[in-house]
Amino acid sequence: MTGNSTSQAPARRRLVAVIGDANVPAGSQKDLLSEEVGRLLVDAGFRVLTGGLGGVMEAACRGARSSSRYQSGDTVAVLPGHDPADANPFVDVVIPSGLDHVRNSIVAHADAVIAIGGGAGTMSEICLAWIYKRLIVALRVEGWSGKIADQRVDERVRYPNEPDDRVFGATSAADAVRTVVDRVGAFTRQHGTIRRRGTR
Repeated sequence: MTGNSTSQAPARRRLVAVIGDANVPAGSQKDLLSEEVGRLLVDAGFRVLTGGLGGVMEAACRGARSSSRYQSGDTVAVLPGHDPADANPFVDVVIPSGLDHVRNSIVAHADAVIAIGGGAGTMSEICLAWIYKRLIVALRVEGWSGKIADQRVDERVRYPNEPDDRVFGATSAADAVRTVVDRVGAFTRQHGTIRRRGTR
């Protein structure tokens, strides 16, 4: 028998999805926020998951790469299409899904989700993450993240011991990442299957 049979595998590093606008101007508020969120997440020991394309996704991956704690594998992308070449240049692990918008369901399975702006695609990821009982943080900026920040998506009780369960609003990248660090450990339930609701 070779190796140390008593050694334990290292703990899994949590994966945080950064979602939002697919197109943002370079140097804009959302671009800078996304880059800082990516960097701070890796600084805090997380890996960054995105949809792998441009805008918020690219800026978050770029920021993750700029962290002094960055290591290969810290940026993961689930692409909507089939071609790995579609991924932005800051992605380490490329997963071409071929699922188009349905790939949002995979992204929403991250340990936590940080939303920065976004349209209908981003809102679909927020709704799925809510259903999947994930921690969701939304930056108070233009787009769906600003509209849903500090609110519940619906009235389902996801965590009976978390009476303030909601989409947690954040005013800055540091605020968003701090919320993830402080709260992600409390949001670990797994979604079960959809069941018919009735009186039986």
